[in-house]
Amino acid sequence: MGRLHIFDMDGTLLRGSSAGIQIAREMGLVAEFQELEAALLRGVIDPVGYAERAYAMWSTLTEHQVTAAFDGSPWLTGIREVWADITARGEHCAVISLSPSFFVTRLRAWGVHQARASVFPEVPFTSEARLDPAGILVPESKVSIADELCALYGVGRADCVAYGDSLSDTALFAAVPVSVAVNGDSHVSGLATHAYAGGDLREAYALVAGD
Repeated sequence: MGRLHIFDMDGTLLRGSSAGIQIAREMGLVAEFQELEAALLRGVIDPVGYAERAYAMWSTLTEHQVTAAFDGSPWLTGIREVWADITARGEHCAVISLSPSFFVTRLRAWGVHQARASVFPEVPFTSEARLDPAGILVPESKVSIADELCALYGVGRADCVAYGDSLSDTALFAAVPVSVAVNGDSHVSGLATHAYAGGDLREAYALVAGD
């Protein structure tokens, strides 16, 4: 039957950063996005509010800037190798992230089987493009998407392993039996069955690969 490995992206695969901040670096908007992310963490705005404000600030975003942001991001080492090993074992892997789809789906090229994210129009945004709030993920979306993927692959929640770092991962960590806090904060430290601090996903994966 195998297992389903579910990875968060911001703060997990992307160590100490987020897609929003990496894109902001390319646009000269780092301070603005730091303020926006701080408001989200404080609960001043919700994920939909964050997405709407980000979308407005990204109005002139180009494909070249997205590529530069993705390529220049502080990714953990060993991501491709972990996903290749999962595939070789006949298991499945997915990324579920609240970040924009035009960034997250690029991870498919690295070997992840599924990449689910908040749905944004394709870059560059046209004047006719609109952001649909219904397509923006919230933390609880990770659980419903995990259930959807379980049905797709013929597994159950008992067969899932979750990897995450922060508040947006707590609902999923509570729903599955095995979880790895990757450079995790206080929100996940009490929920995770394993903890890893460092820069190599292979080391975090090794905590559960033999289970």
